[in-house]
Amino acid sequence: MKKRHIIHVDMDAFFAAIEERDRPELKDKPIVVGADPRRGKGRGVVSTCSYAARKYGIHSAMPISIAYKKCPECIFLPVDFEKYNKVSSQIVEILGSFSPTLEQVSVDEAFLDITGTYKFFGTPHETCLKIKERISKETGLTASIGLAPNKMAAKIASGLKKPDGLVEVKEEDLASFLEPLDVGLIWGVGPKTKKELNRMGINTIGDLARRSEDELISLFGKNGAWFREVSHGIDESEVVTGHETKSISNELTFDEDTADQRLIEKELAALGELVADRLREEKTKARTITLKIRLEGFHTYTRSATLRESTNFTEDMIRTVQKLYENFEIKERKVRLVGVRASNLSLADEPDLFRAKPSARTEALHKAIDKIKARFGKSSISRASSK
Repeated sequence: MKKRHIIHVDMDAFFAAIEERDRPELKDKPIVVGADPRRGKGRGVVSTCSYAARKYGIHSAMPISIAYKKCPECIFLPVDFEKYNKVSSQIVEILGSFSPTLEQVSVDEAFLDITGTYKFFGTPHETCLKIKERISKETGLTASIGLAPNKMAAKIASGLKKPDGLVEVKEEDLASFLEPLDVGLIWGVGPKTKKELNRMGINTIGDLARRSEDELISLFGKNGAWFREVSHGIDESEVVTGHETKSISNELTFDEDTADQRLIEKELAALGELVADRLREEKTKARTITLKIRLEGFHTYTRSATLRESTNFTEDMIRTVQKLYENFEIKERKVRLVGVRASNLSLADEPDLFRAKPSARTEALHKAIDKIKARFGKSSISRASSK
């Protein structure tokens, strides 16, 4: 079997690093990107934070209120997805110049298979150095890279020497590399599984490798076989190019639990508009619309509707979401969060014999609105309230 050279690129504190780059006065200061903390009463979570903020024990997905209590003097900034996505696209373009076999995992990380292309740039290690150099020169940001014979090992390696790290794992060193590492670094080992493994005396990947496959399968089903394989450095999964977006969604957490129906309906309409905008940006249409509601006490519910015709029109999205909300029995309970998701996607120009052709006037209207938003920002034009 041909020796593979797989790279995992993970941008360092991506959102915070972009803000620090764009605002030099923030350099080396504790930065938290996420929801408004509102002096410890904020309702959202930390999207990411700078390494200076991490010294206070702050991390991604932490409730913003806790982050504020840990470091009230931190600089809290709102999330600017539009800006971050532009930088992400720039990085993907750089990576694509080193290999066409590229799998973007998220806005700030990607896999790259350089098995057939590294010779154009020197050795695999030299290729990694050139990738880091290009990213730094063209974006002003740093990336941590893991280089290994498979995706699992590359993913683990990229996180070991952050920030601005480069860890290479050779095939003959796989077992010794994995042996002392925490078992929680394996894909699929979440907090509950890690706790169960620790209870069994399995704390490292080496501990896991010494257990029998039958034992692991009996405890974890088919995941047990996967755990056994990767603990021995076996991962034959390919770098998959051209991942299709399966859904597009937006959510909003209210500052305070609310029973204000006009406010709830207003925010649902705004979320519906955002989702429709994103569908058109990605040149897709959706057939299934889902409403998400989280009530006080964190009880979460979803309601979905599958339309006869796929759409990316704002008015169709809002109308469907409003009907779903009207049919949901709240019974005077307050609402904490609302969300809108579009799924069952298809290309916008994909022929559909059962779909009525939208009027040229409606299409032209949406295109005009999109052009205005693209030039002047998404907040430059919005849907008028119907109430």
